[in-house]
Amino acid sequence: MTTTAAVPDLRSLDEAAFTARYGADRFTCEVLANRARYVAEHICTALLHRAFSPIITFSQDFVGAVVGAPAAGYPLTAVNKGNVIFLGSLSTGVRTTIEEFGRERLEPGDLVICNDPFRVGNHVNDMCFVRPVFHADTIAGFVVIRAHQLDMGGTVPGGFALLKANVFENGLVMSPQRLFHRGEPVREVMRTIIDNTRFGDTLLPDFHTIQACCALGERLLLESIEHYGAAAWHGAMRYTVDAAAGAMREAIASLPDGCWTGEDYLDSDGRDAAQAYRLAVTIRKQGPRLEVDLGGCSAQAPTALNATALDAQTAVALALKLVLDPHTPFTSGLYRDIDVVVPGGSIAGAVPDAAVMFYFEVQSALVNAMLRALAEPLGERAIGGAYGSTNLHTGEGLDAAGRPWFSAAELEAQYGAWGATDAGDGNNHCGLAMLNMIMPAVEEIEPRVPALILDREYVADTAGPGRHRGGAGLAKQSIFLAAGNHYLVPLHFRTASGSGVAGGADGCTGGAWWLDGRLDENGSGDVAAIDDFAAAAPIAGHVDAVSHEPREDGEFAFFGRRAVWPGERGALLRWRTNGGGGWGEPYARDPQAVLRDVRDGYVSIAGAARDYGVAVHGDPQTDPEGLVVDVAGTARLRAVGPVRVTSADACAAPPCVAGVHLDRATVAGVCPECGSDALAAYPVLSEGGWFRVVKCQACLHSLAREADANGPVVLKSRLV
Repeated sequence: MTTTAAVPDLRSLDEAAFTARYGADRFTCEVLANRARYVAEHICTALLHRAFSPIITFSQDFVGAVVGAPAAGYPLTAVNKGNVIFLGSLSTGVRTTIEEFGRERLEPGDLVICNDPFRVGNHVNDMCFVRPVFHADTIAGFVVIRAHQLDMGGTVPGGFALLKANVFENGLVMSPQRLFHRGEPVREVMRTIIDNTRFGDTLLPDFHTIQACCALGERLLLESIEHYGAAAWHGAMRYTVDAAAGAMREAIASLPDGCWTGEDYLDSDGRDAAQAYRLAVTIRKQGPRLEVDLGGCSAQAPTALNATALDAQTAVALALKLVLDPHTPFTSGLYRDIDVVVPGGSIAGAVPDAAVMFYFEVQSALVNAMLRALAEPLGERAIGGAYGSTNLHTGEGLDAAGRPWFSAAELEAQYGAWGATDAGDGNNHCGLAMLNMIMPAVEEIEPRVPALILDREYVADTAGPGRHRGGAGLAKQSIFLAAGNHYLVPLHFRTASGSGVAGGADGCTGGAWWLDGRLDENGSGDVAAIDDFAAAAPIAGHVDAVSHEPREDGEFAFFGRRAVWPGERGALLRWRTNGGGGWGEPYARDPQAVLRDVRDGYVSIAGAARDYGVAVHGDPQTDPEGLVVDVAGTARLRAVGPVRVTSADACAAPPCVAGVHLDRATVAGVCPECGSDALAAYPVLSEGGWFRVVKCQACLHSLAREADANGPVVLKSRLV
């Protein structure tokens, strides 16, 4: 299932065979593979310390990579420890960018850009910067930076608003073109971008910084090539991709043959409160082959909720890396034995002219769906679900002095609980599995944004109970010191995202609330009470109809009932994230571990009895060290059995937008491997991008694989 000849087990090659295959010995190949990863890390360290944009310098919303030569098929050979939501689209995205631009037009010192989601994945803010590395007048590879730009125009500052209807409202789309030529800026291209962004004074110096970082990467790569030779360099890049393919192949072999399904949901597209969006996966494994079919995912949304097929492929890879092969480097080789089937026109495979912005929310739901599908074959290795959504907030307005202020992806509940595993309890406060970003420090946000972050604390009894409990839900509140407009996109409070596994229970759902307040220019006046739910307007989540407090069987608040949440000075935004899923039977949890949870505020005394069958006596507020376990009382509780429902008793799926399935054309013939006549032709994403395959539906053997440059995506500009 690869575009190249099958690669033998690397451990089976003796030194002579290895050197003949890769042009260098094992030690040299490892040195050069590590050197490529060092280059990716080094250019990103330079960017981190020299960029002007806060989303780069403080949130680290970028990635650096080394991509191999066109002659090798543009393999992704090395990445830094950056934002992993970009990784799966880098190889295909770079190939698309360079081939469309014309690799014969490239010259030393060029920096080519593209931000079109349908060409390179992600959204328009995530600009892809590609610098060719020439050696002996031949392209030896590419240094790549993918970095989020604060603003690319469009209807809303920063772009993070859900109710955009198409790609034209999303912001400026740049087809592949030079930003720098022979080291000099292409001014007409820069002017086009700067004239269409609200923050040109930030983007412009960052463009020069990124060019300098890529030039640094080029110099470092050329030093390696000159020292070890071109043959060794190219061989080492093949080796690192083959090694990743081999590691994933072994990981896939650890699964039994079978077919498993999983699903997760996004609350709404922001327009229709009654319709959720379903992310569905069907995983089929036969022998060494794995196919992940996203048929059944809801049709693409009429708003900016959508993702592209490249984003979906990334989510599939991240989920598989997380549970099967977390320790080896990420390269494009991991797709070698994996085909991803993405129906065009679905929320996971949107086609033009759909608005693609919140692709990472689709990725997060796909990762959760993958984890649920894999829970059965993984058994005790299964991982509980996480908190589900970044819950993005964007705010903008004028401060008391009349100066404009702006904040994006800072005052939201972007970080939360993970699910538990067989190794232990879930983390309480991390980014989602497909985000490897850093939460900006309060000390950085408050001097720049007219807001005070009042608290961040864990909420008792929100973690999914289990032998190992999930991470706890987080309460976070911010008060605004200037009037403004707020765009809120919480997308996973309707159903539990933190699904329990191996007998563990689901984590509780959270929500969001808005409290009006008003302060005069001296800071006097009404301030929203931080503990007041009744006076708050529920933004999202299940709440009590009267008290507005969280209640899992309460009314569901629909965030989209207001396109914009305006606020005066003194308004307060409150979040509660979902809890992570538990692992293992809750009554198997060590009573002393439950006691520690009560002492630390993760579990209440009532929750200890209800969820774990553990009787705890004492006062955790006034005398936490004096808490004790009532052994006899615990025995009585555990003899009665669990009271709390487990993940198997979870609520029914919400009404969803209809799903989209891929048409598989029947092909006459017989599979040479298993003898089945169940043959079909259809497009898949794998190592090397899109392919048109003829595949046996019984054993997943590919009888034919033909490269398809664009897959089902048809761009109007292809006509030019």
